[in-house]
Amino acid sequence: MKATAQQMEEQAVLATAARMCAAARTAPKAKGIDRIVTLVLTGAEKDALADKMHEVARREFGDAPSTFHRDAENLRAAVAVVLIGAKPMQRGLAYCSLCGFASCAACREAGGRCCFDGIDLGIALGSAVSVAADERVDSRIMYTIGKAAEEMGYEEGPVIWHGIPLSVTGKSPFFDRKT
Repeated sequence: MKATAQQMEEQAVLATAARMCAAARTAPKAKGIDRIVTLVLTGAEKDALADKMHEVARREFGDAPSTFHRDAENLRAAVAVVLIGAKPMQRGLAYCSLCGFASCAACREAGGRCCFDGIDLGIALGSAVSVAADERVDSRIMYTIGKAAEEMGYEEGPVIWHGIPLSVTGKSPFFDRKT
């Protein structure tokens, strides 16, 4: 059997993506409540997400340059994207108010977000990109990918998504970016 460099690099990216999902799953969470979701996209599904990013850019910014356009092209250059999200929920704490509301009930009534959703997501993202770094796979956390993913309906109900495109090339496509 003979495997080309491209075939081996794609295998490395997919193996890394799997380990990144595991790292996100096992990352510490507030009150031990796991609301993290992960998804890996490649090929046509990945490109459809890049198309959605361009659509969002046109809708929100018209013809002006935007980070959504730039990041969509970064996504196209990637072999895969790892989506990591948090399903929002109030934790029902007796006292916290870190969200800015007096109680979890008040936060829920106002349509607010529990601060621990973002904290849990941030820890999961950090754990995941540390795996990519350890594997020498180029990555970058992009909220723009996450905003487009929200509109794609990958999960039932609301999810706060971020995307991490992955690449193995001579120079990272996620470095020295314009805009």
